[in-house]
Amino acid sequence: MLQVHSLPVPPSPSDARRIGNLELRPAELQVLVDGIRAGLTVREFELFSVLVDRYDRVVPRPDIYELVWGGNMPYRDRSVDVFVRKVRRKLNTVAPDWQYIHTHFGIGYRFAPVPVDDAA
Repeated sequence: MLQVHSLPVPPSPSDARRIGNLELRPAELQVLVDGIRAGLTVREFELFSVLVDRYDRVVPRPDIYELVWGGNMPYRDRSVDVFVRKVRRKLNTVAPDWQYIHTHFGIGYRFAPVPVDDAA
């Protein structure tokens, strides 16, 4: 008897999200700025997606940690800070005139893209 195995369905291009000059492609785990790949790792992409999904809302560090790393490891807020710094550096490489992630000291981070001149 012939067995038929179904192949995974490739994600639809509609999964991609555009916010200004930024494009998130979850199926490819890619972030593009003006069509240029930011080169985020999987974990960096997950962290950035958590912030983008909560556009213009402050996300506390413990919440980010839980959503990105899960309950597998004890909470360490410095892990979040280190990964945010890496994401910022990579985004700044491809979009030096934009600030995407804002720090709320003692609380967490917020995604809200603004030109660097307006970020102050």
